Amino acid sequence: MENGRNVADGVRVAARALVYAVVGGVALLAVVTVGSVLGPMVVLDLATPAMAAWWTVFTAVAVQGIPFLLLGTVVSAAIGAFVPERVFRRVLPKNPALAVPVAGAAGAVLPGCECASVPVADSLMRRGVAPAAALAFLLSAPAINPVVLVATSIAFPGDPAMVGARLVASLATAVAMGWLWVRFGKEEWLPSVRRGGGPAATARGWRGFRDGLQHDFLHAGGFLVLGAAAAATFNILVPRSLLDVFTGSPWLSVLLLAVLAVVLCVCSEADAFVAASLTGFSPTARLAFMVVGPMVDLKLIALQAGTFGRAFAMRFSSVTWVVAVVSSVLVGGWFL
Repeated sequence: MENGRNVADGVRVAARALVYAVVGGVALLAVVTVGSVLGPMVVLDLATPAMAAWWTVFTAVAVQGIPFLLLGTVVSAAIGAFVPERVFRRVLPKNPALAVPVAGAAGAVLPGCECASVPVADSLMRRGVAPAAALAFLLSAPAINPVVLVATSIAFPGDPAMVGARLVASLATAVAMGWLWVRFGKEEWLPSVRRGGGPAATARGWRGFRDGLQHDFLHAGGFLVLGAAAAATFNILVPRSLLDVFTGSPWLSVLLLAVLAVVLCVCSEADAFVAASLTGFSPTARLAFMVVGPMVDLKLIALQAGTFGRAFAMRFSSVTWVVAVVSSVLVGGWFL
């Protein structure tokens, strides 16, 4: 009787959190949509056409990204709350080299946001999953899940090659990093694994779903707003002559957007809309932005340093950035 009451209470709590998140997302979408219509007219009256253009780009990115951000956080919270880690141990081969591609492909089945993938990977390692497989899942889950791929197809309408290129380049990066860890990784770089112990202290069930949904939506929503503002500022303030220096060189344009992805920290469910707004750059450069961002950015480096230690975070993030850029160039040259 008591268990049934607890389950009912948990369902009510989770349902309330979901309703709040949906209503909040719809309200935010409505405010931004109205603002996108009235904002340019107000700015034109009060300031300059450049500010109106900034507002238009900002609201376009935000309006397109919010629905996918909400959907992505709901899926991520559900995965964290209801999918036990033992599922991975049963599915993954015991051989680490064979487990890496399976774990990488599992990112398309068990998606999660960048922030959630770090504690999930840590928990998997503590429960006996090979570090190489856990790290491959850490990189692939936020990069190739269905929400991200659908968002990419909408951000780049009529361009299925971009969706395919993102899938292939991201999965190739995750698998390559897993195999590199099998060959060169050292256990002392992962002190949290050596310590052992139980799983991270995260709530499960409906209350875990509520907490994860609230945290992910508010956290990722803030980065979406910052990313949209940064993309709009970049489009408006950076002189065209300076941009031509980078857009005229395929290598420089790729490197610039790969660095920009690290700095902007845009959520993977919405980064395709930011990339689509960077129209002055080549398709390969924008592909690099979408491949690097979900795997290496400032917030992820901080999360990895706090979870696995600074020595691991600096080595792993640096090598991942290089592998992601190389993968983007190779796949972009082939697909795009």
